Amino acid sequence: MAKLQKSIDKRNALVKATIELVNNNGFHATPMSKIAKMAKVSPATIYLYFENKQDLVNQTYIEVKAQYTSYAFETYNETMSVEEGFKLIWNRIADFKLKECENAMFLAQCDNTPMIDEESRQEGIKHLQPLLDLWERGRQEGIIKPLSDYLLYAYAINPLSFLMIIQKRGVFTLDKTHLEEAYQSAWSSIKVCQ
Repeated sequence: MAKLQKSIDKRNALVKATIELVNNNGFHATPMSKIAKMAKVSPATIYLYFENKQDLVNQTYIEVKAQYTSYAFETYNETMSVEEGFKLIWNRIADFKLKECENAMFLAQCDNTPMIDEESRQEGIKHLQPLLDLWERGRQEGIIKPLSDYLLYAYAINPLSFLMIIQKRGVFTLDKTHLEEAYQSAWSSIKVCQ
């Protein structure tokens, strides 16, 4: 049992080091040797868990995306109204991005660069299915604009990444009023005008 835990700890250390180094240096400036050094394992140990650097980054992306969406949808119920469900999910996403800043920054980098392969990207999208289903229900009910999921995400969710980054830089602080204004802007960008 202790051996299994040690193995899990090593893998987790590799994932954590990957997130930190990619966030600080970018994908291309993050060699496996640096990841191993930061994780305090031998470079050969990486290959016990991952095929190569691309596999390490892809698996890290999928794991972090799963944590992100698990948090986002934890208290969501499909019986909620479209607006109520969206508000809850949006606020949970905002909370995750502000509390789990390193993980959220890693996801933002992955979503905005070609460092993740398409298969892993599609796997990550599957984790968003409750939100995509909510939007589809909203389109069918005439509440959500008849736009693609990509456009809805770009207007309603992606601005949170920008806000998270400027807060991390110390340029802007998101207080409750700002978060409510950001939510209202997100909602009004995707809802059908009545």
